[in-house]
Amino acid sequence: MRTATIHPRTLGYLGRALSLEYSAVQQYMTQAGLADAWGLKDAADRFRREVVEELQHAERLVKRMLGLGVAPNASQLRPAGVARNLVDLLLQDQALEAEIVALYHEATEFSRRIGDVENAAFFEGLLREEQHHAGEIDAWLKSLGVAPDGGRDERAYF
Repeated sequence: MRTATIHPRTLGYLGRALSLEYSAVQQYMTQAGLADAWGLKDAADRFRREVVEELQHAERLVKRMLGLGVAPNASQLRPAGVARNLVDLLLQDQALEAEIVALYHEATEFSRRIGDVENAAFFEGLLREEQHHAGEIDAWLKSLGVAPDGGRDERAYF
């Protein structure tokens, strides 16, 4: 069992990451259902694609944990946020993705500091993917008339 050589804080990062990824799955799945109910088929389809991406991240985390000899444990699943319009859903996503990016950045930096090259590379790969995803949400918000600071114009409410 490899847990003796893995820093406990690294295991904590893996568990927190798994919780956030499963929370993202739940959030995007809920948002797909809301978008469907609002007649926003393209948005619903996009949220469903996000579900698949986040499930893939969760699967990678589970495999990593099993490979390290620990049982996967997502201990704090967050409730999915609901809203009255697409923009407010995306603002929730923006906040969740920012938290995920921050966690992967912190985990990458910690792993580097302790000389854990393997886990640093693992977290860095997830970090890059989540940064890209956060950028896509920002671009989607911008296309709906939401400024980078969260300010909105009248187009944003549909």
